[in-house]
Amino acid sequence: MKELINEYIKMTATEAVARLRSREISPLDLVEASIQRIEAVDSKVNALPIHCFEQARSQAKSFDYTAHSDNPKSLCGLPIAIKDYNDLGGALTTYGSPIFSKNVVKKSDATVRQLETNGAIGIAKSNVPEWAGGHTFNPVNGITRNPWDLRKSAGGSSGGSSAALASGSVWLATGNDLGGSLRTPAAFNGIVGLRPGPGRVPRGTRLPSMDTLWVEGPMARNIDDLALMLDASVGHQIDDPLSFDHSGPSFVESMQEKDVLKRVAFSPDLSIVSIEKEIAQVCGGAASVFADLGADVTDDIPDFSGVLEAFQTLRAVLFATLMEPILKQHRQQIAPEIIGNIERGLNIRPEQIFTAERVRIELYKKVMAFFKTHDFLICPAASIAPFPVEQRYVKEIDGKLCETYIDWFSITFALTMTACPTISIPCGFTAEGMPVGVQIMGKPRGEASLLRIAKQFEEAVGISMQLPITPRERSLN
Repeated sequence: MKELINEYIKMTATEAVARLRSREISPLDLVEASIQRIEAVDSKVNALPIHCFEQARSQAKSFDYTAHSDNPKSLCGLPIAIKDYNDLGGALTTYGSPIFSKNVVKKSDATVRQLETNGAIGIAKSNVPEWAGGHTFNPVNGITRNPWDLRKSAGGSSGGSSAALASGSVWLATGNDLGGSLRTPAAFNGIVGLRPGPGRVPRGTRLPSMDTLWVEGPMARNIDDLALMLDASVGHQIDDPLSFDHSGPSFVESMQEKDVLKRVAFSPDLSIVSIEKEIAQVCGGAASVFADLGADVTDDIPDFSGVLEAFQTLRAVLFATLMEPILKQHRQQIAPEIIGNIERGLNIRPEQIFTAERVRIELYKKVMAFFKTHDFLICPAASIAPFPVEQRYVKEIDGKLCETYIDWFSITFALTMTACPTISIPCGFTAEGMPVGVQIMGKPRGEASLLRIAKQFEEAVGISMQLPITPRERSLN
């Protein structure tokens, strides 16, 4: 039985769904395999602190194949992890906050509901920072550790989802991304994550309905699995006025096409951020990979001047919009960094918002001009390697002090401001053996071509074949 469980855990999501669809295996087989893996490794990693095992078992036992046999987007009863910023009906949603430590929700949000409609079974909730952040720890469920080195951060805010995927506890996981919350932990854990364009994946009602900075997106161990989950994730939900139904071939089908690369641009720092020398060197290897794939690689990137300040302004406004009522009632139960975010938003002057929006508008124009001559933009997915879990956040990069607790992942939130789909994908390792990732940014609504080129890159680099990994407990010595 142990050998069979190991076989299931090592399967890709694509292989697992194919075997579920043919009824070679059952949803309950994979639910039990996932539970056994979680029980074996997650006491070390703490990626999935909220268990929904009995609920998942019940859903697996009663799974109706007939309702999914004609749905090519269905995951056919595959168990997945749900990030603890998302609502899974019947389970806790804590946001990593003691204020919501006993908050059992009645129904799933739009993101999860879309996946459930397409055959996903939520088996556990993945750990998150308290409300937001780039390092996954909170006073409710503790610290999530990186399975490549248990002394290191898994990143955030989708750190739990990323670590669960890397350690083989699940085959797919939900993530979301405001300033890099999906892309940074994907890079830290050697997995892949997609920040789609706004509206591609529906969002729940907790978020301001017209906001375009925060998006939901799939996370997986490889690009084929990412396409599989994206198909199951997309579609219009009435909760989200920006969401829309996907037209044309499925993302899985589109992977069969072949794109001819012409020109891409690579930058180690977008000319605006600090970056560790080793990260710049490892990510620089990505440029040679794209050259080997036939692309002309340039350094002719859009001008990102003013974008970091503009993002900080708009993010602060979003936090104030979301959390001012909670701050008024529960200030003593909120982390100081989050209080600072909210208060910054409450003190923003109108002219700062005007300036930020003008910067965002001009950036989009620059990016559209860029895409007239280039296919993709490539840059690091994090400016640093995974850092010690004892640190609350990164205070300096290569000797340069960070002004705020989110400065260290500014290379991701710069791309947030473009509204373009962006994939985080492993490109190599540090001297200590920690994963390093790059971002590949594609054209608006260009998720299909982005997935295809990421697949070519993945095959050339070969890192996905190393997953899942057994958590490196020896690193705690």
